[in-house]
Amino acid sequence: MHVSGSEHAFEEHLMRQALALARRGEGCVEPNPMVGAVIASASGDIIGEGWHEAFGGPHAEVAALSAAGTAARGGTLAVTLEPCCHHGKTPPCTAAIIEAGVTRVIVGTRDPFPAVNGGGLDELARAGVEVRVGVCEPETRRLIAPFRTLVEQKRPWVIAKWAMSLDGRVATSVGESRWISSEASREMVHRLRGRMDGILCGIGTALADDPLLTPRPAGPRQPLRILLDSLARLPLESRLVRTARDVPLLVATGPAAPTDRLRQLAAAGCEVWQSASADHREQLRELLVELGTRRLTNVLVEGGPTVLGNLADAQAIDEVWAFVAPTIIGGARSPAPIAGAGIALLASAAAIEVEHVDHPGGDLLVRGVVRHG
Repeated sequence: MHVSGSEHAFEEHLMRQALALARRGEGCVEPNPMVGAVIASASGDIIGEGWHEAFGGPHAEVAALSAAGTAARGGTLAVTLEPCCHHGKTPPCTAAIIEAGVTRVIVGTRDPFPAVNGGGLDELARAGVEVRVGVCEPETRRLIAPFRTLVEQKRPWVIAKWAMSLDGRVATSVGESRWISSEASREMVHRLRGRMDGILCGIGTALADDPLLTPRPAGPRQPLRILLDSLARLPLESRLVRTARDVPLLVATGPAAPTDRLRQLAAAGCEVWQSASADHREQLRELLVELGTRRLTNVLVEGGPTVLGNLADAQAIDEVWAFVAPTIIGGARSPAPIAGAGIALLASAAAIEVEHVDHPGGDLLVRGVVRHG
């Protein structure tokens, strides 16, 4: 189908509005994807807007159709993700679109969910609706990247966060790390925590910092706190354990963890998950699969160099939030943010597609998606 320059610009305009609407659902719709929809009349006026506001609630298309009412007939619907054609928690959106008399549907990207994946597009086309796919596709695919990872790789989207000095140190030579980043940076991290399904760290961080791993103030989600602790060394008097009955805590252990320690942690209100593998990297891989089975969509990793290094070696880091403080720590024994085996050749290095740069409290925040070679 040929689309003129003015038509193409109009489609992009509608889709960018739909993208902005979709992002309002961030932290509220998972494990569903964020979706936004806009309806325009034949004359080009916006007559309906909607977004997926909450998991289990109406989909974006239905919300937009409801807002437009009978004026939707003969109009154009722009939606960031292919409309669903199956019965899930809500009826299929394709049926609602056809019934409303929409004559043209502009789609950002196909839905990777197996029960849809092109089926929604085919159903609309069979009903005589004009369909165009791929408008602002890079942006719409990025919007659903966590959902796509969960569907296709059966694991959560992993966000690695760290704070370091200008010379790349996350602590001093004696282990002091509070606080490298500014208060404004830490507030930003708490807001990020509040939209996560899980927050993960290693036993080293837990022993050194005695963290709570909670968003303060609370956000739209209550993340599961996840501790990598292969030998079940987490002290029962730690803040993580003492709050386990109020805020869920999953302690991920290995086969060498003492049985009595596992019982004590469970009795204190912790959920204990045990890997059959003695290899730390394999334990981490199995854990990510377990979290995917539980439908966790976004997991924030606030672990130390060992945890981040194992994830990096496994090419399991999807997004990075790196806070760089304008300080110099120095010291050959001062740790860098990522350990692990690393790479031998620079050509093999993972590239960061920088999406955002900010300066919270005088720090430098670099946020981006990891592109593995």
